[in-house]
Amino acid sequence: MPRTRGWLRTVALTAALGALLVVTACGQGGSGDDGTGGGRTIRIAYQAFPSGDLIVKEQGLLEKALPDYTIKWIKFDSGASINTAFIAGAVDLAAIGSSPVARGLSQPLTIPYQVTWVLDVAGDNEALVARSGSQISSVKDLEGHKVATPFSSTSHYSLLAALAQAGVDPAKVKLLDLEPQDILAAWTRGDIDAAYVWLPTLDELKKTGKVLVSSRELATSGKPTLDLGVAATKFLTAHPEVLPVWRKAQAQALNLIHDDPTAAATAVGKQLGISPADAAAQLKQGIFLKPADQADAKWLGTPGKVGGLADNLHSAAQFLVDQKQIDAAPDLDALRRSVYVEGLTDAVSP
Repeated sequence: MPRTRGWLRTVALTAALGALLVVTACGQGGSGDDGTGGGRTIRIAYQAFPSGDLIVKEQGLLEKALPDYTIKWIKFDSGASINTAFIAGAVDLAAIGSSPVARGLSQPLTIPYQVTWVLDVAGDNEALVARSGSQISSVKDLEGHKVATPFSSTSHYSLLAALAQAGVDPAKVKLLDLEPQDILAAWTRGDIDAAYVWLPTLDELKKTGKVLVSSRELATSGKPTLDLGVAATKFLTAHPEVLPVWRKAQAQALNLIHDDPTAAATAVGKQLGISPADAAAQLKQGIFLKPADQADAKWLGTPGKVGGLADNLHSAAQFLVDQKQIDAAPDLDALRRSVYVEGLTDAVSP
């Protein structure tokens, strides 16, 4: 079977990350000496979308809780590039969408990482937007038009799901693989007619466009997407003391979103370079679990009884197979083994 464009992109990105490995790799596939002899380094891949992860970063929660470690935050623009960084051994922990995780756990990538947290469930914070004046009023109208999305992302998955739901052959749509900042530039130039993307880029597009469908609507119809926390399996084995602390910090951030939305918006706004009011509006568009919900049977589950997240990943992987995005989906048992539930209950208890 021919390789997909997403696979070819991964190969190219892997080569490009050779230089990144030289400057960021700290040991073989996990944290190690920081190059100064002063301690160990944890390399965290993050993305600039409204989430508890940005609160953890802004408030320095990990730095305070792990003073013997150097915390290195590395910004990425999409899950595809984060997958490539894991392949290259350049990151230890990451915030990444469920679709790239499903892809990452599938052939040909089979990345050795574990799902450790649900950062959020996509709602109105990801959506398909058509340019005003483009004569596109529904998903069916996309045939023959240029539609951009970051390939191998949750938005790409949702776009394919929206096309399938509307009975539109993706081959009849001019799909363009662009990162969020490139989508905004192409939109501004008038080079694209529509785009499926997430916040904060989404808010900019909506100023001169119309939302055709959101990830909240697709979730209701059986195609939910999530943002997840993942950790390299080798890192978990080598540094078992880190993940419980990371989970506690993420739980603290989720509690802040629910209990003190003003403080949460202030922290997220600083990370995104926007006002607290704008950050608050963006946070309201996502769906954030409460910490105790992480161990619910619908999500990660508990030791000996992995939750429905594994089924979600399996469904996503099978959909990607059907769309000829990957060659084969892992079996459900393999995906259950990729959901790391050890110590979760202790981490999310009050």
